[in-house]
Amino acid sequence: MNRLILTTMLILILVLAGCISAKNEDQKSIIDDCITLCKEFKSKNMDLSRGPCLSDNNPSWIHKNWVCDVAHKPRKEIDNLPENQCKEFREGKAHHFVEVNENCEVIRVW
Repeated sequence: MNRLILTTMLILILVLAGCISAKNEDQKSIIDDCITLCKEFKSKNMDLSRGPCLSDNNPSWIHKNWVCDVAHKPRKEIDNLPENQCKEFREGKAHHFVEVNENCEVIRVW
């Protein structure tokens, strides 16, 4: 009986570890995609100093519950204004974001 419980617990731990690992891989992919998107905008000499949302109305952004946004580093109060945040985040269509600075370096992931 104890062996069955131990085996079941071990299997459960391995399954949970796999789920956590997959989630971390997904998040890493989202972060990488945001950095890539930022670099694409930069390569087209687009002005990132005003903190545009890179994922709004962008068909190449495939992460439905996430947005990719440019902010200042260090963050300024203007970055917290709703009108300066991604539309999908403001409207509750996305619940997570990757924030990068003008140099496409990650500021925070939430």
